[in-house]
Amino acid sequence: MAEKPLNKQELVSAVADEADLPKAKASEVVDAVFASIEKALKNKQEVRLVGFGTFVTASRKAAKGRNPRTGEEIDIPASTSVRFKPGKTLKDAVS
Repeated sequence: MAEKPLNKQELVSAVADEADLPKAKASEVVDAVFASIEKALKNKQEVRLVGFGTFVTASRKAAKGRNPRTGEEIDIPASTSVRFKPGKTLKDAVS
């Protein structure tokens, strides 16, 4: 069975330990990394972290669908989502 998910505070603690930083500084660093990735994706930029992976946005066109319970036709609006493709080093590390 898999271990429980790592939450943000646990990630901050791990970064603080790994980089020998106070937790407050590590929290600022983690927040800055997340904000930078988010800003780039909002600007439709790809975020490529060599060895770790790539974050990209993907657009989906509006479409028609059906409610599976009633069979009623519904409109599905266009949307943008974020995709992550792991890099070779990350894939190898978890294999």
